[in-house]
Amino acid sequence: MELEGLSLVGAKRGLRVGKPFAANNPANNERLPGDFHPATAQDVEFAVRLAAEAFSVFSQWNGVKRASLMNRIAELLEANARAIVERGNLETALTPARLQGELARTCFQLRFYGEAAVTGLCSGARIDHADPNRKPLPKPDVRSLLRPVGPVVVFGASNFPLAYSVAGGDTASALAAGCPVIVKAHPAHPGLSEMVGILVRQAAREAGAPEGIFSLLFDDSYETGVELVKHPLVKSIGFTGSRRGGRALMDLAATRPEPIPVFAEMSSINPVFILPEILKQKPVELAAGLHSSVTMGVGQFCTNPGLVFVQSGDTANHFLQELGKLMAATAPGIMLTEGICAAYGTGVNKMSETPGVRQIARADVAGAQAGASLFATEAKTFFCSHGLMDEVFGPSTLVVECSSREEMFAAVQQLEGQLTATIHATPGELATYHGLVTLLETKAGRLVLNAFPTGVEVCHAMTHGGPYPATADGRSTSVGTRAIERFLRPVSYQNFPDAALPDELKEANPLGIWRLVDGRLKRD
Repeated sequence: MELEGLSLVGAKRGLRVGKPFAANNPANNERLPGDFHPATAQDVEFAVRLAAEAFSVFSQWNGVKRASLMNRIAELLEANARAIVERGNLETALTPARLQGELARTCFQLRFYGEAAVTGLCSGARIDHADPNRKPLPKPDVRSLLRPVGPVVVFGASNFPLAYSVAGGDTASALAAGCPVIVKAHPAHPGLSEMVGILVRQAAREAGAPEGIFSLLFDDSYETGVELVKHPLVKSIGFTGSRRGGRALMDLAATRPEPIPVFAEMSSINPVFILPEILKQKPVELAAGLHSSVTMGVGQFCTNPGLVFVQSGDTANHFLQELGKLMAATAPGIMLTEGICAAYGTGVNKMSETPGVRQIARADVAGAQAGASLFATEAKTFFCSHGLMDEVFGPSTLVVECSSREEMFAAVQQLEGQLTATIHATPGELATYHGLVTLLETKAGRLVLNAFPTGVEVCHAMTHGGPYPATADGRSTSVGTRAIERFLRPVSYQNFPDAALPDELKEANPLGIWRLVDGRLKRD
């Protein structure tokens, strides 16, 4: 597949102007072949206007047509898997096995969300029949469903160059909802982004979709992203990245004449609570499991456990010794970019310089290569050092030793919003510490029991979100079929004749979807 290094603006290519940039191989910092030209203001304007025009057509597609498009994208990705994995490996240093797994997940998401569109799972169709004999006033016929909001801008993520980028979860969610998508490619993997974008555009063309249903814009700075968020025809934003970046988008969107929602997945330290009895029973096993979770993928997962709470004592000391040995013996790994690695080094330095924090294991950081780090402190230090809750994106974690159950509960109260919170407990402890579960429900979007949070299952029930600052909107999720609802809004139709209703709300249910009819879920 030949790369041109130009944005994909509908069916056309962007302009070849401005200073080009290139991708670097993080394994050796060598410049990779290919120049990529930043999108111009003209490219942005054209892409958004095309998307707005496409919306009037694409928003009326039924779930079957949307699913057909998404299935075709998945087929093309699979047919070009070898080239995608090769380019991805060069631009990210992620292993071929990791990229193959991520590609499989990306294709599964596309098909899974497409199937949700077919079944009407996220259409939210509701019908309340009229009752002309109701006293004192007749009851009108009221029907409602969720309609797509309009053009969606998706920002590609650095740490998931496939599953959260050009054809990833946000794009799949928006397409399943009936929204055209404009992707701002991540500058760390532009070649991979262009390859996937070409295939998405091919699938759209084969499906007979309107031209503006998909565009891909390049930029190695912030200008293109800012212009996209500010454009009055853009109706929603999907973002995965840092708190700083997500917050900037939130603030920008809020200052528009017409504010729009930003669904930003940002920072999370994913606290783990290991209760005394289970720690006493298997300290070595828990140390091994935590080590694997912290260092997996060089710690570059949004669900990486960066904070662990245990009750102080001899058992906790044994656990720390075992964990320290494992962390110290961990071979350094290559991070996604030198910039990410440098930020990790800064975070580790800040942690080690905090009074009251003990450094148990720490490896050097050089170039894009980073080693694992382990720190420990007492709860009293944690309570008075808010910076210990800052995310250190990489293979690092902090163990907080609590003197009592009450101190552990007090620590929960200090936590910010999280994507996940994990509890390790025996059945008896789970009952005794039930209040811990209740507290953590207010802090995290997903509670994990006797496992570790890395790895997010793509299924209907999954929540990958949480209270701020884990996400911009704690009521949303970026994984699972509820992710589609981010790009939908409710519309009611009162006293409409059947012929004038959307197919989802017609009495005969021609699409065969699930609907709430007079308070009962039905498909017939």
